[in-house]
Amino acid sequence: MAHGQETAIEGIYEVCIGIPDPIVAIQYWEQYGYRIGQVGELSADAAEQLYGVNSFLRSIRLYHQNVDHGLIRLMVWQNPTNQGLGLVSMKVKGNRWATTLTADALNILNHVEDAKAAGWPIRYTNPYWEVIYNKERKSRPFIDSAVGVREMLLLQPFTRQVLFQRFGYTLPDYGQIDRNAALKTSQFTHMGMIVQDDSKESLKFYEEVLGLLRVRDDVETSYESSPAGRELFDLKPGEKYIVTAFDDPRSSKSDLMAARSGRLYIIRFPDAIALESQFDAAKPGSLGMSLYTYRVRGIEAYGDRIQASPAQKLTSIVENEFGEKSFSFIAPDGYFWTLVDS
Repeated sequence: MAHGQETAIEGIYEVCIGIPDPIVAIQYWEQYGYRIGQVGELSADAAEQLYGVNSFLRSIRLYHQNVDHGLIRLMVWQNPTNQGLGLVSMKVKGNRWATTLTADALNILNHVEDAKAAGWPIRYTNPYWEVIYNKERKSRPFIDSAVGVREMLLLQPFTRQVLFQRFGYTLPDYGQIDRNAALKTSQFTHMGMIVQDDSKESLKFYEEVLGLLRVRDDVETSYESSPAGRELFDLKPGEKYIVTAFDDPRSSKSDLMAARSGRLYIIRFPDAIALESQFDAAKPGSLGMSLYTYRVRGIEAYGDRIQASPAQKLTSIVENEFGEKSFSFIAPDGYFWTLVDS
């Protein structure tokens, strides 16, 4: 896609979370450095037009420091359509989750274990050591620096999170940690989705139609190669998944230091593995993480481009709950998206 002045897309703008109680959710996300920004609402008719949900909607946009992506939109539906994904496995089609950089994974684990002891509904993993870059590099323990991440999964009824802490390296534009936040965390750095598509045809939509930059492709993780991947995604012996990542076009395929957060991770399981489909539990109207948005410049041109693509259920361009021009559609892989005019 040619990138003209008329059209532009950046990293994932918002993770939208259906919630029953905004006070509890705001208190929770404040610990991660988020704060209340805009508040808006839509009538049931207007919500049905944009999101396909016949319910009055009140939304609260949460900001994080001064960043322009990885924000949160809390969506309070008068009549939610379902309870969402809850604590179900990450290994289902339709799954959505959001990842955050932290300076202190052990402190988050402390809170998680306290919550479990208090009887909260919660599912989690301990922070696994994982080497992400230069996997072939042979380092000498206690002599060379350990370069990698500790990453952990945290599932709760209305949030599906992965948290990671870096060791031995930094990426200047990939997550801005708020050191004053109780949990010393960044905005969401990347969001994930699960698909099955051995042909990879559905991936073309994100690159060719939305204009995102494909930065990692066909990165394979197996039960045998990754204890973290094994537990996060409930892999059985012999099973694997394949990762493709799409970035803000200003990112880079070759220069690691130019990587930008707001990344979309698409995890493909081979068609031969039987996966449950949970798309209906992770779209607007659902509780929990149920929608991602991109902010675009030239929203009418994006509407035309998506109209001509294999995407389905494209809505008209209307004003969202914050008075911004928006439209929604279902991508070829089955995920519901909303674009917001910048």
